[in-house]
Amino acid sequence: MLTLKGEHIFLRALEPEDLDFLYELENNPEIWEISGTTAPYSKHILRYYLDNAHKDIYEVKQLRLCICTMEGKVTGLIDLFDFDPQNLRVGMGIVVSEKAYRNLGVGAEAIGILCNYVFSVLGLRQVYANVLEDNEPSIHLFSKLGFEKVGIKKDWISANGKFKDEILFQKINKGE
Repeated sequence: MLTLKGEHIFLRALEPEDLDFLYELENNPEIWEISGTTAPYSKHILRYYLDNAHKDIYEVKQLRLCICTMEGKVTGLIDLFDFDPQNLRVGMGIVVSEKAYRNLGVGAEAIGILCNYVFSVLGLRQVYANVLEDNEPSIHLFSKLGFEKVGIKKDWISANGKFKDEILFQKINKGE
């Protein structure tokens, strides 16, 4: 049985065959603002990354998963980062890179699946997400899924000569 499976999508580990997908995604300047990327990645570096992607979240403090249709088409990535088992928290990021799959519930289902994993398998207390102030779709998505806006990091991201605020969203597992 696939643990990270929903009704319309499933999440899976990165595979060597994902190199071209990862290369296109990581080298797309449209997402550099949210990923913190400042220069392109080579296929060599990404291949090295994929060779080490199997490492345990407790070792590398992150987990990156492909968002796939039930037919196996990769439509995006969802990440856990800054895993902190002592304080029982982790950050989450998501990108649905295939535009045809946006606004269809793919992101919501992926976040729901991963939150369930974080709370029930990893036993964490909270998940947080950082969203740029002008990213209305993500603000709506995280709010709809029960994440609370708990703070604003003023002038946090510099892009194209302008500073933007970043909103901190948090979802706490209250055992309900």
